Amino acid sequence: MENLIAAVLAYLIGSVSFAVIVSAAMGLADPRSYGSKNPGATNVLRSGNKLAAILTLLGDAFKGWLAVWLTSHFGPRYGLDDPAIALAAIAVFLGHLYPVFFRFKGGKGVATAAGVLLAINPVLGIATALTWLIIAFFFRYSSLAALVAAVFAPLFDGFLFGANIIALAVLAMSALLIWRHRSNIAKLLAGKESRIGDKKKRHAPPPAGKAH
Repeated sequence: MENLIAAVLAYLIGSVSFAVIVSAAMGLADPRSYGSKNPGATNVLRSGNKLAAILTLLGDAFKGWLAVWLTSHFGPRYGLDDPAIALAAIAVFLGHLYPVFFRFKGGKGVATAAGVLLAINPVLGIATALTWLIIAFFFRYSSLAALVAAVFAPLFDGFLFGANIIALAVLAMSALLIWRHRSNIAKLLAGKESRIGDKKKRHAPPPAGKAH
């Protein structure tokens, strides 16, 4: 029962969509109404407001970190151990992908996954983040960087800590992240994926009051 409670709380934390909240607080259009319609930092950046995108990125990473950190640091006094941490990791990630507070329309999970990995172990989180940065720097594809990082995250985890139930959670999270990027994979294969820093003209997001 305690494990289930921890998972539900983690899911609710994950369901807080910072892309939507930050955009509304700053008078921007709902990120689900323009661009990729994905409520994440990359799409919020299409609004032209870099601060909003940064706050979204930090918020999404923080909630992933918070759910796992709370479970790992306060769980033991309630009899919660590695299975509960693994459940919290998956639950907060699923909350971001399918948020109950926002009609189950969530983001792709890159920032939240990063926060989860940092909470599991800072070395794991940093190694995965560096993988993302290296691929993004050399190839300038955010989606490709996310996909490569998703492949390497469980490998890093297995190398550092061996096979355990938390490693299974990392593997499941990586698989979900790759699946959520299936449209990006198709665009990459077709040579149609946009690069980081592209100057192509995009349709401006609608005014906040007219977002659908």
